[in-house]
Amino acid sequence: MALMFPRLARNFAKQGYYPSDEPTLERALSALAPASGPMCIIDPCAGEGVAIAEAAHALGRDAVTAYAVEYDAERAEHARTLVEHCIQGDLMDTIIARQAFGLLWLNPPYGDLSRDANGNIGYPGEGRARLEKLFYQRCLPLLQYNGILVFILPSYVLDKEMVGWLTRHFADLRPYQAVERQFQQVVIFGRRIRQREMVSEQIKTVRQQLLQIGAGDIDAEPLPEVWPFDPYIVPTSQAAPEHFYRVTLEPAQFAAEVARLQGLWPALDTHLGAAQSSLRPPVRALSSWHLALALAAGAISGVVTSPGGKTLVLKGDTHKEKQLSTQYTEESDGSILETRILTDKFVPVIRAWDMTVDSPTWGEIITIR
Repeated sequence: MALMFPRLARNFAKQGYYPSDEPTLERALSALAPASGPMCIIDPCAGEGVAIAEAAHALGRDAVTAYAVEYDAERAEHARTLVEHCIQGDLMDTIIARQAFGLLWLNPPYGDLSRDANGNIGYPGEGRARLEKLFYQRCLPLLQYNGILVFILPSYVLDKEMVGWLTRHFADLRPYQAVERQFQQVVIFGRRIRQREMVSEQIKTVRQQLLQIGAGDIDAEPLPEVWPFDPYIVPTSQAAPEHFYRVTLEPAQFAAEVARLQGLWPALDTHLGAAQSSLRPPVRALSSWHLALALAAGAISGVVTSPGGKTLVLKGDTHKEKQLSTQYTEESDGSILETRILTDKFVPVIRAWDMTVDSPTWGEIITIR
């Protein structure tokens, strides 16, 4: 999916930020209960990270690993102090493991999608192109099956397309009015299931209810102060998400990463094969044959000074050549059969650069084969 257009992203960062009010947050969290095991939860539109951090505390902070994505740099910096993992950037510019989270807390930016310079909207659906729908489609694959969705959005976004998605992807759907009514928000709870697990009669009832709320024909029930039903159980996670990172970097982020990693300089010796500072001596003294073989194989190189004062810069190598031999055999009919045999032969080559000042071959390359 393409990134949000830059102008749209800026609007999202400035005007499209609608954090959950505290009473709504408290009542929504009372509907959740933890499983007995480690859990991974995510808020892909985290703002300052308060909602996902409160969810982690409500489920048991020691058992929960919280993940967040936030476009605005200042809000993301604050969120990093509350959660274990936070990406600052456009959600559409991230790689996040699929079906890795037991809770998806989704309070996306609100508004219509804008056209880019070419007149394209970049919306894959067929209904009204809304930010809430774009973020829903991007985030749904992150939630594992039996995982819990808490979806906060304006009630008028619940059109036929949006309701169709929700009823196909989730069971136990319950919509409620948010406590704060300024943005006409509804809070929708659901448990993700496979389509074959759905019950048609339940789908019809919930679908009709959601469509009526979206059309303004009825109001959703107020979010209860005390949850009256069995809680939504946030399932355990089998493992930590394999992928959770941003694809591209802003210049400031790139500079920070370079400063943190110091480029390749800390690992320069490793990359050049010089991590081992000193070579271990052989078990016994090498014979002349061993020395010649090691030198030809390239295991020994560098500056060598003989007892007579001759100084050479040595580099050994070995290459393979084909050696041709021909055999002649007389057949019974008197004809001659010629057989050519190619045999691989490894040829050691030692090159020495004579650096002895008074030598007649000073500065010349001497090849020993």
